[in-house]
Amino acid sequence: MPRTERAKPLELSFSCAMSGFVTIPPMPKQILVTAALPYVNGHIHIGHLVEYIQADVWVRFQRMLGHTVAYICADDVHGTATMIRARQEGRTEQQIMAEMSAAHQQDFADFGVEFTHYGSTDSPANQGFVHTIWAALKKSGHVAERDVTQLYDPKAGSFLADRFVKGRCPKCDAPDQYGDSCDKCFATFSPTDLKDAVSTLSGAKPELRSARHWFVQLENHHAFLEAWTQQPGHIQGEIANWLKGTFLNGPLRDWDVSRPAPYFGFEIPGAPGNYFYVWVDAPVGYIGSTKDWCDKTGQDWRAWWPMQGDARFSDESLEIHHFIGKDITYFHALFWPAMLNTAGFRLPDSLHIHGWLTVNGEKMSKSKGTFIRARSYLDAGLDPAYLRYYYASKLGASWDDLDLNLDEFIAKVNSDVVGKLVNLASRTAKFVPALAASYPEDGGLFLRAAEESAAIAADFSACRFSEAVRRIMALADRANEFVETRAPWALKKDPAKAAELAEVCTVALNLFRQLCVYLAPVLPGLAVEAGKLLGAPITCWDDAQRPVTGHAIAPFQHLAQRVDKAKVDIMVAASTEQMPPLAAVVAAPVESIAPTITIDDFSKIDLRVALVVAAEEVPKAKKVLKLTVDVGEARPRTIFAGIKAAYDPAKLIGRHIVVVANLAPRQMSFGLSEGMALAAGTEGADLFVISPDAGAKPGQRVK
Repeated sequence: MPRTERAKPLELSFSCAMSGFVTIPPMPKQILVTAALPYVNGHIHIGHLVEYIQADVWVRFQRMLGHTVAYICADDVHGTATMIRARQEGRTEQQIMAEMSAAHQQDFADFGVEFTHYGSTDSPANQGFVHTIWAALKKSGHVAERDVTQLYDPKAGSFLADRFVKGRCPKCDAPDQYGDSCDKCFATFSPTDLKDAVSTLSGAKPELRSARHWFVQLENHHAFLEAWTQQPGHIQGEIANWLKGTFLNGPLRDWDVSRPAPYFGFEIPGAPGNYFYVWVDAPVGYIGSTKDWCDKTGQDWRAWWPMQGDARFSDESLEIHHFIGKDITYFHALFWPAMLNTAGFRLPDSLHIHGWLTVNGEKMSKSKGTFIRARSYLDAGLDPAYLRYYYASKLGASWDDLDLNLDEFIAKVNSDVVGKLVNLASRTAKFVPALAASYPEDGGLFLRAAEESAAIAADFSACRFSEAVRRIMALADRANEFVETRAPWALKKDPAKAAELAEVCTVALNLFRQLCVYLAPVLPGLAVEAGKLLGAPITCWDDAQRPVTGHAIAPFQHLAQRVDKAKVDIMVAASTEQMPPLAAVVAAPVESIAPTITIDDFSKIDLRVALVVAAEEVPKAKKVLKLTVDVGEARPRTIFAGIKAAYDPAKLIGRHIVVVANLAPRQMSFGLSEGMALAAGTEGADLFVISPDAGAKPGQRVK
């Protein structure tokens, strides 16, 4: 069904973690759901997918209850990084935005994440809402301006946003922290507070420079924010306590909402050459993208995100939910509500905050092959439904981190999805042509599973997905015990027991379908296939209450395959960044040695670290790739390298290599080459580029 349509409303009582015992009313709700906006300069990885899958499961569940739900997302496109990348690649920001949006949306779609609308923070609608909120903040006296001393990258020629500065945390001394907060102790600070700060754009040591800045005086909103964050239901209790003990226990700092040129973003009205910081227009993108969708579909955006004075502002049948990671709690729990409240927009009903993803118990690592892109998972031939199931089986309502243990991933999917769930159908569907005309006696199995509906629904509603999955798998265990006891494969051998065989298969297949109803938010594809198999599409939560009888059984097709560890190994190998082993020297005729040179001649060679910012094939060139590299100068260089047989250009981008920086430029048939990339090995695919030690920065000399 269309992504905002609803199934038949279901009246159901269940326990909700945050609000006690509630009843879903016969009148369905209208729910707007958002997930954090992925940044345009990075591809989607499996850590990102935790959030988007979590929200997608919750959305699908709400639709099965009969509610009308819009799931909105967009690319977060503004900021210094987009501007710098456009300069380096010789493209416009709009070209980068279009390319990355297509890549993001394809990744999401391939993992079954279905957005009602996917937009961009650069839209005119979003700019209009930013201006509306800014005008309200100024009118209310919440804006101040003053000169600010800020970190500046002398190589990139740009002031540095928080995310483009890294150093040691000023509070706990943890290394490799960004300039706004620490992911170890959760402290927040200014980039100038970082110890041993470096620019992530060029590796340069930032300088301090002054410029005019505009601020929102967040302390003016202290009483409101404390009341809103501490009201049950808005935020998980543990996080509300953290906010109160960390930020709301003293005066709130003014929020710097501007950045001076050069900057890619919306210019501040009345302040030429100054732009809104990306964290202003990013959350406003929730509203902007909602309006873009409504304009496209002929709806009134105020019906989804009303303002004060609108009769719908207090409509209890309307809800707004944000799904976010714990690293951006500060922005969504303090800045965002202050902006909305000042401008008169309805506030979100709930923030659903999750933890980070670790892999095999550790932070995702490129060197260990556990910094895995969504596309790398898919390219290895792994079923995206299995990652959805694994995440659901681990996700709770807290902001605890979730660990993807790859061995456990294989074992859990093979045991639960293949061994318990699909096994019910594969062991029975091939034995009979149709379900029995009436539902047989099953010892109360179907009824007891139907009675679990309320508890499972309560878990899904409260984002306790792991509890829901645990309950469902317990039902699967009972169903499999029934099949083992009645042994339909043995009954099949005795023609006199055909009626009993039909009854056993009818029970087993109905229990299978019932479980597929409960897991439909997690495994929507399997739910569709179950509906086709039994001629009874799964459309709503209430489908688990009624068995199906008399339907013909479609020819059985394999519904799931076991996870092959070899495919997981392929995924890890494809995600590992390491220097290939030195290629063996191939025997060849010995050539005459070139004329002797002195050590002084050799010392003239200037080897430098270079960052590959772009790589592409050269038309009609069989061996050559065109590399655009940053060697620490004011502008990037172009180098043509004969390594096409060994490298996919896309996999070179972002790598550090070693180049001869003082080689005289050479005019080639396809362009001017301004240096030489060092590579070793034999001809063809055995070549590998020379890489510097970890931590090297563009422009550093190699000795």
